[in-house]
This record gives sequence, C-alpha cells and structure tokens, in this order.
Amino acid sequence: MSLQNKSTSLGGPLVQAPTIESVKLAVQTLNNVSIRTPIVDLGNYDHADDISLKVETLQPIGSYKVRGVYNWAASLTKEQLACGLSTHSAGNTAQALGYVSRLLNVKARTILPDTTPPVKVNAIKQYGVTPVMMPFAQQLDFALNEGWKQEPYTWLNPWGDQMMITGNGTIALEILEDCPDVETVFIPVGGGGLMAGVGSVLKELKPSVQIIGVQAEACPALHAAFEQGSPLWVESQDTICEGVAVPFISDEIFPLLSKIIDKVVLISETSARKSIKRIAIQNNLVVEGSGGLSVAAALSTPQSQRGKSVCILSGSAIEPSTLADIITTSED
Repeated sequence: MSLQNKSTSLGGPLVQAPTIESVKLAVQTLNNVSIRTPIVDLGNYDHADDISLKVETLQPIGSYKVRGVYNWAASLTKEQLACGLSTHSAGNTAQALGYVSRLLNVKARTILPDTTPPVKVNAIKQYGVTPVMMPFAQQLDFALNEGWKQEPYTWLNPWGDQMMITGNGTIALEILEDCPDVETVFIPVGGGGLMAGVGSVLKELKPSVQIIGVQAEACPALHAAFEQGSPLWVESQDTICEGVAVPFISDEIFPLLSKIIDKVVLISETSARKSIKRIAIQNNLVVEGSGGLSVAAALSTPQSQRGKSVCILSGSAIEPSTLADIITTSED
C-alpha cells in the first residue's frame, strides 16, 4: 500500500476548539501542578526585544505536556484512574503521564518507538512508567487500527483528546496576559495537540495574531497537508526533531488546524541545530530539537513580516552528548 492510500483517521470525533470558559477552568485545575512559565527575550547582542520565548522547558518534566495530560487525568472517574493510565508517545507525553500518575498514585505505561532517545526512556522509567518498546511503524498501526481499545489501562489519545488540548490552551492565556502586544506566535507541530489548544485560544481572543506552525523539513506532514488541502502521509527522514516527527496529520484534527494556522514554516536540520546552540549559549536554556524549531522559524522570518513574536519552547529532553556536539560543532 502506498503512503497516499494509507488511512489518516484515528477513528474518533473531530477535534473542536476549546471554549475560553473550559480553558479558564483548566487554569484552576492545573493550579499547583504546572507552573506559569515566564516569557523572556531571545538573547542577542543588539538589545532587540522583538522575539520572546515562552519557556515551557521549565515545567516539572521539562515540557508543556504536563498541562494537557493532567487536565485529562483530572477529568477521569475513580474507576478509570484505578485502571491505570496509558498512552503512546515520542517521549514527552510519557514523561508527563508518569509525573501525573505519581501525583494521583496510579500505575502507568506507554508505547514508545524503539528509537526513542535514551535520555527520554530513562526519565520515563524514573517516573515509574512501564515502557513498551516497538518499531515506530507498529506504534502507528496500533494508533490507527484501534489497538488501544485492547489496552487494560485508561487510554489517552495524545493526538486529539479534547481535555488534553484544553489544558494546552492555558499557554495562550498566559501569552496574551504577559505579552499583550504580540503579533505572531510560532508553535512547533507534531500531532497537532499543542497547536490546537494554543492556536484556538489565541485566535478567539486576539483574531489579528498570526499563527505560524513549524515543522522539520525531514517530516513535513502538516505543510504537505496544507498544500494538498487534506491529510496525507509523508516520507519521514531521521531528524533531531524526533518529538514532532509524525508522518501524517489526522483527519480528526486537520479541519481545526486549517482554520487557525496562517502559515506553515519548514526548518532544516542545520537551522534546528543552530537554534539549539543559540538558545543554550545566549539564553542559558536547554531545548531539544523540537523545542528549538519555533526560534529557528522566527529568525528566518523578516521582522517586517512577523512583528513582535513569541516562540514556544516546547521541550528540553535532549541527549547531553548531542547537545555538547551541537554546541561545539554547529555554526553560529
């Protein structure tokens, strides 16, 4: 079967934009669980303040994922929680699941690609999550062909759960409160859950804001879907941005993304590595490949086209040896 003929449906309902009321409720739910992350200027030598960073890498697990996962878990019944929690993940959702499962004193497990970086696998185990390793193609088959229905644990759909997306939307409220003059927000896109939550809230509360989705050139599923006008599979190459390396956008989330995203920008491996190095050296912040995509996109866009910009730093789980190699060998 060709990639073009493979299903892009997860078999669930269409993803809806979260209401502002539900996102405000999520803020209350997340009180004392996630932190209100700061917005800081991108480090530079010109004292320019036109690019700012929403530092989600400072969350307890080093990723924004804790917002959505906890908001989902908090909506479950006692019976559902008692079954334990499970998901499939590239790493950060699984870490969030482990962190949340410990808070709620329940067991957890996750399906992971067998290529997941060791730093993520080790963190997942430290949180008490049982990893189930399998080839990425088998993981996709599990997600697309309802293998999750056989899960003995309560299942989180990491690419389209409505409560998870609502929790992600709390980031947008903080951006608008802390940076009300924002004109453009750059958001990395894998399965689309971060974009669906943040982009929907931004467009509802400030329609003039420009929403830019950012992907790696090595896995441009959203970009290809926008060009075709519908979801399709893409050939995914190896990338340092493995956290967003999802080779398709689902049928269930694409209609919402197509309404709220103004443009999709693709970033090369070289640019992603430069972004990681710049953030590390000039802001003293560690980001993984996916986490640095937004900054790379902002830097590649003329200031006249983006104005005051906020870049979401989505995650920090990078192998120390990889980070050291980037800092010592990548061009400035």
